[in-house]
Amino acid sequence: MMVDDVVIRTRGLGKKYVIGHKAIGRVPTLRDAIACAASNFGRLTYDLLRGKPLIAGDEFEEFWALRDVDFEIKRGEVVGIIGRNGAGKSTLLKVLSRITEPSEGRVEIRGRVASLLEVGTGFHPELTGRENIFLNGAILGMSRAEIRQKFPEIVAFAEVERFLDTPVKRYSSGMYVRLAFAVAAFLEPEILIIDEVLAVGDAEFQKKSLGKMDDVAKSGKTVLFVSHNMAAIKSLCSSAIYLEDGQVAYQGRTDDALAIYLDRKTKGPPRKDIDVSQDGLKIAQAVISREEGSSEPKYVIEIDFVATCAGSLRECTVNIFSVLGTRIAIVDPRESGSLPFSYGAGQFSLRIEIDSLPFVEGDYQISLWLVTPDFTGLVESVIEFSVERSGGAREFASYSPDLRGHVELAARISII
Repeated sequence: MMVDDVVIRTRGLGKKYVIGHKAIGRVPTLRDAIACAASNFGRLTYDLLRGKPLIAGDEFEEFWALRDVDFEIKRGEVVGIIGRNGAGKSTLLKVLSRITEPSEGRVEIRGRVASLLEVGTGFHPELTGRENIFLNGAILGMSRAEIRQKFPEIVAFAEVERFLDTPVKRYSSGMYVRLAFAVAAFLEPEILIIDEVLAVGDAEFQKKSLGKMDDVAKSGKTVLFVSHNMAAIKSLCSSAIYLEDGQVAYQGRTDDALAIYLDRKTKGPPRKDIDVSQDGLKIAQAVISREEGSSEPKYVIEIDFVATCAGSLRECTVNIFSVLGTRIAIVDPRESGSLPFSYGAGQFSLRIEIDSLPFVEGDYQISLWLVTPDFTGLVESVIEFSVERSGGAREFASYSPDLRGHVELAARISII
């Protein structure tokens, strides 16, 4: 039985995925291919009759996204959940949102939950924006009159008045997220769960969203917030949970959690071979370099992708963050006409040439907002670099103390 002020409690929580891998080796003969197909068909039929999940592939691996996760969250708390990519943050939110079932342990939740996770979660693509607002309100147990009362605020916040009667499948990712956030925040949930999906919005929308989450928290509601923006976590959250390898490495004061996270992050190994989608797309390597030219030096970001099958890179926005996770600049390849980009099995590279990086001295990281047919999300800290004052021994880019806020960098972009 829960204590009165505890609204979320987990005990021994774990989530296991079984991943199928295609065996890599010599090209099989027709006889080998037929024998393998027959074997897989027999195994899949057996699994189906036994009620087991059907996993495609010749080899299998068990992956624990969460293991032995214990924590309690009280009513009215604003809790940040931090950790590197693959630490289990999004899986935890999916379990708490009842999108996926845990493999072991238990979760106790008391209160009405509204969540905003991946782009596309919670909306029916064939329904209009107006219909999805009423559908989500009904799922939360609200009456039609209650939804009508909140309707003008939702529409005004999302700024989608002209597209209310358009199916949401035709919305841009930014429109989708604005409406989804407004629905989640304004329909008065007792527990609000927000994932990093807000990173797709522009700076003004992020500021509005953080302000609204602060309002929700001050009204006595509980907020769980996953973000790579450490400045937002610090200003908004009263406490934080730091996840590492699917386990709770720390829960407590936000400042202490951030200190542990940043310390371990700077000591971590370089990022490479990053899985970014279920269809086998990986980032094999990502580097930033300074190239001297006849006039001013330019800065080149090169990202090498490897794909095991054909697909499409629909979006790949380069986000440059400060060490605390505040986004200060972006490069959007869509403006160059190079995206969407269809690729086959093999390797391709994204090359971005930037004439200047007018950043103040400090540490920075580059993250990618990627959209493929089966993946939408932020790949954190693909590249990390430092800027020192001009004339310093380790000078990387020019020093400009006047840089403020969000800047879209002009760049020359090519995909080969």
